[in-house]
Amino acid sequence: MAILQQILFVAALATAAWFLIRRAGLIRRAIQLGQLENRTDRPNERFSIMLRVAFGQKKMMTNLTVGLMHFVIYVGFVIVNIEVLEIVLDGILGTHRLFAPYTGALYPFLINTFEILALGVWIVCVVFLIRRFVTKVPRFQPEQHREMTRWPRTDAALILILEILLMTAFLTWNASDSVLREREVGHYGELSNVGTFVVSQFLMPLFANWSDAALVAFERFTWWFHILGILFFAVYLTYSKHLHIVLAFPNTYFSDLKPKGEMKNMADITKEVQLALGITQADPNETPAEPGRFGARDVRDLTWKNLMDAYSCTECGRCTAACPANITGKKLSPRKIMMDTRDRLEDIQRGWQQNGPEHDDGKTLLGDYITAEEINACTTCQACVQECPVNINPLDIILQLRRYKIMEEAQAPASWNAMFSNVENNMAPWKFSPGDRFNWADQVNQ
Repeated sequence: MAILQQILFVAALATAAWFLIRRAGLIRRAIQLGQLENRTDRPNERFSIMLRVAFGQKKMMTNLTVGLMHFVIYVGFVIVNIEVLEIVLDGILGTHRLFAPYTGALYPFLINTFEILALGVWIVCVVFLIRRFVTKVPRFQPEQHREMTRWPRTDAALILILEILLMTAFLTWNASDSVLREREVGHYGELSNVGTFVVSQFLMPLFANWSDAALVAFERFTWWFHILGILFFAVYLTYSKHLHIVLAFPNTYFSDLKPKGEMKNMADITKEVQLALGITQADPNETPAEPGRFGARDVRDLTWKNLMDAYSCTECGRCTAACPANITGKKLSPRKIMMDTRDRLEDIQRGWQQNGPEHDDGKTLLGDYITAEEINACTTCQACVQECPVNINPLDIILQLRRYKIMEEAQAPASWNAMFSNVENNMAPWKFSPGDRFNWADQVNQ
């Protein structure tokens, strides 16, 4: 029987690893569709940002209560799953609590720590479910935000419910295991000196009247449920918005270090302008570069960091809640911009899987997923960039899509064209001659 359990466990582990590696490879390939961009400068500053924003949850702490709850669920879940190492080794080797005989008092201390964190995760997940579906925080509701369709709301609920079930399985497993050790049933009795644990001891009375056979069956069920649930969670994570649990670290490390509001110019065009103005001199031996596409029409025109941003999006809606265009009723939602970009990448992946790597579905990000009305509503105020807890930059995608719409398709709003003309002719957005610019000062002194 023990051999059969080991074989089943190794098979489950290998299956999960296969799905995980396959899915990670697809995501990596999708991100690599983006244009090259160097984000390796100033490594010390980048590492500091990653520690403060990704691990330290700095931006989440603007709302201290919610920030602390998120910190508990994030750190708690990660630390609790350190025990997965022992569970995996037990599953492969056919042992039970492999580390207990060799770690002395350290083992109960670690399990007690894990249990306290597990209880914290359990409580916070319940609170988050209440916030979403009972008190109904506005930024999560489809009535206010059209991108919050059935799937994003279901995805969030599934993850929270799964974490509650995993923490429940962990605590009840420890409780049933402690009862079996106290009764010295079979090999459980060999670890009777481990004692009970800080949280699960209060669940032990639930099993007081259970038979040994029923208790062993329950202990095995919760052990299997816990580890299979974690393996399922790891694979499901790659299809979910909760991929940010992993990508938050590289995404914050590769943050944009330029000052906020500094727009990215096209190097070839900048060079041509500088040549025309005599700022630089042309190299007679250099072949003139062919200017590329202005802006972005599809995900392949964006940078790899833009695409990593899309996969890192937590769908928390803080960007949209802070967006003045959205607040005033316009269709722009920075969260939807990121979700649409990820949806486009997911559709491309499905095309690869169904029709081969060269498949082209004829769709584009601009037009089929994001409309001109959305991107034109942006005021470039940087509120979305400032609010994002993992340093995502929806504005960069909006600007690149808008640049394509205006410079490639010449489809700017009439009021914008008037402003462009004034800037070109009068060096200001207003229709005044530069020579009349200070006429207002004459009236001040009268």
